[in-house]
Amino acid sequence: MWHPENPIRHDITETRWPTLEEAAASLLFQPVRVGPLELQSRTWVPAMVPWRATADGFVTRENLNWYARFAAGRPGAIVVEATGVRDIPSGPLLRIGHDRFIPGLRELVEVVRRESAGETRLFIQIIDFLSVKRRPDRAKFFERFLKLASRHRRALAEATGDESWLDREETDARMFLKDAPDELIEAVLDERELESLRFGYRERVTDMHLEHIRELPRVLPGIFAEAAARAREAGFDGVELHYAHAYTMASFLSAKNDRADGYGGPRENRVRLPLEVYAAVRERVGDDYVAGVRFLADEAIEGGHRIDDAVYFGKEFARAGFDYLSISKGGKFEDAKQPKVGQAVYPYTGRSGYECMPTVMSDARGPFGRNIPLVAAIKHAVKDEGFQTPVVAAGGINNFEQAEAILRRGEADIIGTARQSLADPDWFLKAKLGRGAEVRRCTYTNYCEGLDQSHKQVTCKLWDRTALDEPGVALSSDGRRRLLAPQWEEEGEGVKGKG
Repeated sequence: MWHPENPIRHDITETRWPTLEEAAASLLFQPVRVGPLELQSRTWVPAMVPWRATADGFVTRENLNWYARFAAGRPGAIVVEATGVRDIPSGPLLRIGHDRFIPGLRELVEVVRRESAGETRLFIQIIDFLSVKRRPDRAKFFERFLKLASRHRRALAEATGDESWLDREETDARMFLKDAPDELIEAVLDERELESLRFGYRERVTDMHLEHIRELPRVLPGIFAEAAARAREAGFDGVELHYAHAYTMASFLSAKNDRADGYGGPRENRVRLPLEVYAAVRERVGDDYVAGVRFLADEAIEGGHRIDDAVYFGKEFARAGFDYLSISKGGKFEDAKQPKVGQAVYPYTGRSGYECMPTVMSDARGPFGRNIPLVAAIKHAVKDEGFQTPVVAAGGINNFEQAEAILRRGEADIIGTARQSLADPDWFLKAKLGRGAEVRRCTYTNYCEGLDQSHKQVTCKLWDRTALDEPGVALSSDGRRRLLAPQWEEEGEGVKGKG
């Protein structure tokens, strides 16, 4: 992952945990209204992809145990990982693009209900993404993937000073190019072809020469609406529309979206499809069902949108009727590091990826609560427009004092913690019970993110090598890591997390 120049290593901040009485009087453990529902506390586990589904998108026992473990900590809400709205191959990621996925998702809902004793609300994040191919072997790219055209021949003739390339056999040109120096390749291929060679082919929402890309505004509202209907049928309390990071809907919101069909260019056009998708979802699931959104306060890439656009989007989303706004930052393809041959580009390896998941190796600002000023700007703008839409803050929040201060200052309404919840799924409960000294605190080294990047089952370095010989412990596919945080019990209550 990218890091700032001359990074400073930050220590995990010292903190004082609340007594039982202080926790009871806190905002963090007060109820909050989210659309038609009330959360019992303002504690929230954001979507994380754990790489535990089957290769064709079905819920597994490992998925059930993963969410059961978070549910045992009794957060106000859990958001299930990004789940594909189309019925297409997408590796071991959950899918909701067909009715056959409903039984497994329904079982997941039931597990969370049982393990949280009905205290935790469960939402599912639904996502669309475009095609991303693995970085090809150089020889394979020139032999099979490059669509050789007359412009390549002209460029080749000009670069080599050899006019015979205008008429020579296509096989000769391909064989020559695969062994040519980089300078010549750069003179012959255009920008997108060079990207396909060096990073792998990637579709964009601006590829208007492709019919299925042109048709996205026509087809996506219905696809998302059907997925949301399946979520409701499976028993989820709501859906979170994934409009963040490197994926389709975020790409429509992006300042880099210059589509000329009314869905790109000015931000009023870029927000058009996201609003149409929401309208279709709302019509399908009704007003008595939660529909929230996750979007970016800052793309954190050159030419990307910044907080002024995000404030505008937030107000438009609140005006449309979204039940909550969950704010993130960065995580884009545009500045990702070059993958190895045979691997796909990963959108959290560049500067924008760092801003999404900053580590303790940081600049002077450090990684803790780094996004909060942006979240607060959106929160205040939405409130000033007269909307009470709750805003979820996340990003480097790992203790009670920090979370409570954000709420007290009115910078957000709900506190989301992903990495800290992975480190200790019981941390909210421990703090609420006056036992915060027992919290296992995230060290923000992004060990978990490294596993995600390698498409390995995600765990936490603070516990995944602990008590591997414990009876009944679930181990990773290579047998080297435990898949769930160790069990914690509240004295006298028996609150458990399955290990």
